[in-house]
Amino acid sequence: MAFTAVCSKDAVAEGGMGLFQVGKKSVLLVWPQGGELKAYRGRCPHADMPLAEGCFDGQRVVCHIHQWGYDAGSGKCVSHAHPSALHAYALQVEGEDILVDVGPVRSARAS
Repeated sequence: MAFTAVCSKDAVAEGGMGLFQVGKKSVLLVWPQGGELKAYRGRCPHADMPLAEGCFDGQRVVCHIHQWGYDAGSGKCVSHAHPSALHAYALQVEGEDILVDVGPVRSARAS
């Protein structure tokens, strides 16, 4: 596994979420109330839309495009009878940093 630093561990508080870039990949960090910090691909699996403007109520991530909801702890779809789920990434905390394994990382294009 190749872990890459995404952000400092104080960037996401319990009950919150944040979207971060790792090369060309987006990483959604969510910390469910009473649960553990999780890392997912930052796109909705239903229609491959970015979750940048999604909502998080402390337990559920909701895509703002079609209102599909996903359990923040498991990543499973909870709003529709559908087997889709958020794509989970391995996560670890080292010192003050949150690291995620997103697979091979390609640099983002220069603007």
